[in-house]
Amino acid sequence: MILPAIAILVGLALLAWSADKFVDGASSTARHLGVSPLLIGMLIIGFGTSAPEMVVSAMASIDGAPNLALGNAYGSNIANIALVLGLTAIIAPITVTSKILRREFPLVVIVMLIAGWQLQSGMITHWEAWILLGLFFAFMGWAVYQGRNNDDVLGSESAAQLDSHPMPLKHSIIWLLVGLVLLVLSSRLLVWGAIDIATALGVSELVIGLTVVAIGTSLPELASCIAAVRKKQHDMALGNILGSNIFNTLAVVGIAGAITPIEFDYEVFTRDWATMMVLTIVLLVFGLGRGGKGRINRVEGAVLLILYIAYMVWLFISQTGAAA
Repeated sequence: MILPAIAILVGLALLAWSADKFVDGASSTARHLGVSPLLIGMLIIGFGTSAPEMVVSAMASIDGAPNLALGNAYGSNIANIALVLGLTAIIAPITVTSKILRREFPLVVIVMLIAGWQLQSGMITHWEAWILLGLFFAFMGWAVYQGRNNDDVLGSESAAQLDSHPMPLKHSIIWLLVGLVLLVLSSRLLVWGAIDIATALGVSELVIGLTVVAIGTSLPELASCIAAVRKKQHDMALGNILGSNIFNTLAVVGIAGAITPIEFDYEVFTRDWATMMVLTIVLLVFGLGRGGKGRINRVEGAVLLILYIAYMVWLFISQTGAAA
């Protein structure tokens, strides 16, 4: 079991590095081709931090482990809110002021409710997965429209960062291809290690996806959020989490289900989806606050972190009970 454990550690490290290089190459290539700053910003913040979940889940589904893919998506959502935002708020309280983010909160809730509706049957079929992907592309179109009509700050900042560190087109394409290849290889390595350990320990692939893999693939969100709050870009930190959770619920699960239908136990709904929904509502309460200005302070950050620990304990107890 030592070799699979090493494979997971190496896979996670290589996954984070390759995702960063892939996004750098893709963003720089897009800049050379004249793509708008807004779309570049969405690529860096939105797609970039969620690329690990997407590729890992796709590889898991291809390898015949769709439950690992589902666990990765939902586990990442839970980790994003409770672990990532909890730790970030403890380091530096997060102020919520953007009207755009306030419009995204109801959208996140709607997406979660759609996910809960699909989980009722115990299976995400091919056509349900394509519905998720269709909703994802609709969301992307809405985000582009809102950005063009309201706020291009994120895109402008991302474009300015690229302009301050210019990369020749040739190098951009090289890093784009290298990053993509390494994303796939590191994901395969991670999935192999996770499946092997799950088999050896008698733990379900779903639980491995909800814990080890989910935490590992959420590291880019953690790094992004901490960097954002240190630069006083609080809305960017919260927007990163909201966008990532929408991406995970719609695109990551959608891609995995489109490859292989996902069959799962009903506890995915009663335990994992319920936790995801409760955390989303808690985040809504913390984020909206009173008087039109919300603030996720250190105490609330600690509450989120405690909720994540409680979920891990619940997961362990339910897994132990199932094994018995």
